Amino acid sequence: MSVIYNGGKPVKEISQIYSETMEQLFYEDSKVVYLDADLMGSMKTQPLWEKYPTRVFNCGIQEADMVGVAAGLYLAGYKPYIHSFSPFLSRRVYDQVFLSVGYGHKSVRLIGSDAGIMATYNGGTHMCLEDMALMRAIPGATVIDVSDGAMFASLLKQTKDVPGVVYFRTPRRDLPDVYGAETDFHIGRAQTLRQGSDVTLAASGIMVATALQAAEILKQYGISAAVIDPITVKPLDEETILASAAATGAVVTAENHNIVGGLGGAVAELLSERLPTPLARVGVRDSFGQVGNEAFLRKVYGLTAEDIVSAAKRVIAAKK
Repeated sequence: MSVIYNGGKPVKEISQIYSETMEQLFYEDSKVVYLDADLMGSMKTQPLWEKYPTRVFNCGIQEADMVGVAAGLYLAGYKPYIHSFSPFLSRRVYDQVFLSVGYGHKSVRLIGSDAGIMATYNGGTHMCLEDMALMRAIPGATVIDVSDGAMFASLLKQTKDVPGVVYFRTPRRDLPDVYGAETDFHIGRAQTLRQGSDVTLAASGIMVATALQAAEILKQYGISAAVIDPITVKPLDEETILASAAATGAVVTAENHNIVGGLGGAVAELLSERLPTPLARVGVRDSFGQVGNEAFLRKVYGLTAEDIVSAAKRVIAAKK
């Protein structure tokens, strides 16, 4: 593990990392293909279309058809990656993903961008706060909430041959760097970013950097917080989470998602069945999205470091 988070801005935006990684995949494997729903400009993949016209396909604003085409390409021996905004690649085409890919035992990697509050000014119609819940419900699916660029690039490559539905939820713009480029990531294996003895902070996606900030604030109160990034929300690294919960006796989850069905739901299910532990879930609570900048939306939906700190204090008090 190489944790480098310092609150600073990354060198590259997520969309740029995505485009560069896809080009590497094209070079390494002639069977990799890329499909997009007329959003190549948003993910900086337009140059790939021009450079690889026989391996990059603009399917237009018709995600259901794009999923079907991807399933067909898989049957023809190809390895499809497909992109659209997260609400259109999850809830809009859920039946196609569930049946044509999941039930049909095909392998397709879905990249849902601008997940959760990262849709910002596109507003409630584009703000997907339930995609992890939907994708977790597909048998055998892999669900990844992207924490930073190094993680995204590594897992895009690693999942090239992973069977079934693989769903990435990610911002398009910049994320604070959390990991070094040499970090060793694995499907189903969490990263423990910080050791602690009083409370476990399990966070995914944009909330990982926020959890690290919260841990620093808690340190000022004399509270030792462990920070865990599950890497994959499904499959969940149950043993790492259980071990940390046993060591600290209190758990807080933090996610850019509804607390129902996402990381908070997954951890709650795990602890209730195997190790009942005081738990608080930081995330969106039974709400639709709305227009606003990231700072405003974080405050409205309770996704700040201070919200994690408050939740940590509550669960520590509960265990006493």
